[in-house]
Amino acid sequence: MNMFVHTVNALVMIGLPLILGVLFVKRLKVEWRLFLVGAVTFVASQILHIPFNAFVLAPSLDRFNLSLAQMGLPLIGAALAYGLSAGVFEEGARYLIYRTWLRKERSWREALMFGLGHGGAEAIILGGLAAYGLIQAIALRGVDLSSLVPADRVADVAAQLEMYWNMPWYDALLGAVERVFALAIQISLAVLMLQAFTRKQVRWGVAAVLWHTLIDAGVLLAVQLWGIYIAEGLAAVAAIISLVIILKLRGCSSEPQVPISDPAFDSPRSADLAPAIEVEDITKEQVEDSRFV
Repeated sequence: MNMFVHTVNALVMIGLPLILGVLFVKRLKVEWRLFLVGAVTFVASQILHIPFNAFVLAPSLDRFNLSLAQMGLPLIGAALAYGLSAGVFEEGARYLIYRTWLRKERSWREALMFGLGHGGAEAIILGGLAAYGLIQAIALRGVDLSSLVPADRVADVAAQLEMYWNMPWYDALLGAVERVFALAIQISLAVLMLQAFTRKQVRWGVAAVLWHTLIDAGVLLAVQLWGIYIAEGLAAVAAIISLVIILKLRGCSSEPQVPISDPAFDSPRSADLAPAIEVEDITKEQVEDSRFV
């Protein structure tokens, strides 16, 4: 049963954005190229975001005694810092792509596909990591661990494998559920950033950064204060609000309203990425850490 659930979790994470992509192409008459551009945007953004968090943000937070492992103001400060880092890098990346690569793609439909590619790349990568974890767990099941890992780690690895296989089915599916929420959020962010160009108002780009920051910081806080279920509930609320944003802005960006050389956008803002993911041994924490941004 658990093997089946873990398999479904990985397949949904990988397959959902691709299935939605097929539907978008058929129903919205958009190109797969926009999905690929969104995917490249996400991957490229990590090249800056991950090192920034590791070598700049984390040491800075340590100097100011801010940490996600603490409570109170240190926790709030760290969550906001990590959320803002994700917001600035990821939305900055979207902004730069709209200014350079997608200079003519200014419709609501195209923004949906662009956002789907951005969130879809993240989902596919995390789904691949989940599939790798499953394969790893299957390969180690019933094997003499002392022949594969150092003696001082055998007990730890055995405990991690037991936790993985005994995980409740609803915990094993949290990754897939969260990707559903994340895709809605990423699409709404692409639509919001588009408004900065079609409406000739920088505030829409700022709104995208702030919306991204609020979601990420809120989820980080919820995980630390109330646990993963409350955090996922918060993500679900953010996804519903994101759907409202998407629908409310439908028809507001159908035609380009701003010349490409708009002076209000002469100086690009910063580019954003999503948080780094590390895969070590198979643990329940690994599944939770693969979530969100």
